[in-house]
Amino acid sequence: MKIIKCTFSFLLAFFTASLLFDGEVRAGDYGLEVGIQTWTLREMDFDQVVDFCVKHKIKYVQMIDKHINPKGPLEETKRKKVILDKNGLVCYTFGVNGTSTDKEDNRKLFEFAKVMGIKVIVVEPKPMAVWDNLEELVKEYDIKLAIHNHGLTSTYGNPETVKKVLIARDKRIGVCLDAGHATGAGFDIAKVFREYDGRVFDIHLKDKKIEKVDGKEVINDVEIGTGQANYKGLFQELKRAKWEGVLAIETDNGSFAKNPEHYVDGAISFVKANQP
Repeated sequence: MKIIKCTFSFLLAFFTASLLFDGEVRAGDYGLEVGIQTWTLREMDFDQVVDFCVKHKIKYVQMIDKHINPKGPLEETKRKKVILDKNGLVCYTFGVNGTSTDKEDNRKLFEFAKVMGIKVIVVEPKPMAVWDNLEELVKEYDIKLAIHNHGLTSTYGNPETVKKVLIARDKRIGVCLDAGHATGAGFDIAKVFREYDGRVFDIHLKDKKIEKVDGKEVINDVEIGTGQANYKGLFQELKRAKWEGVLAIETDNGSFAKNPEHYVDGAISFVKANQP
């Protein structure tokens, strides 16, 4: 009986560890997992980003091409992956990536993701025709794509446009919901998340405040929780959906990017204090 119990305990531990390290993102110890979009750390080089994440106990990083170039030399990609692994960091996705009408050019993104063990690629294709070759690559590599939204005047600024893509395409094509940009465009992020119906693969943790300046609307990037983003509603929706993605801290504010310590600490504290 003791042998059976020990064997069961070992298998349970092994299975749990395999879930944590199979490349899929899991919820954090306190519920929602907070990571970082390295656009927030755009004033830093790769090594500084690694040190920053280790210091702030951030495991999951979403890289921009300044920090890891998906179309760069394979040797450099492998070198940086070794550094990330050594420091307990996971590059779980990357972007926002440019895409092309040339399928073989887009293939480079999928090959990079394959080498890195990444399961989601963040994109924002401008010509809708690009989706044909992207969908073919999704099916070939079994790697997900997540549509990123910018402001209302951008290609995917209106969630209705995104929904039309989702309805027509493979279920592995979903959304990277930028909470800040959606808020700045006048949408309730909780409602947007709910209406995407399970297709949100990633979230950019950002906040915006719309203010009147000289009679004109100005959208300002502010500290998480001090803007108009409906995070209370979003966190409730995430709990209801048992969402297991990453809230990637991001800012478009240049001042925050130059001195990100306070901004990042505040974002982490906000999530810990306000999730259901």
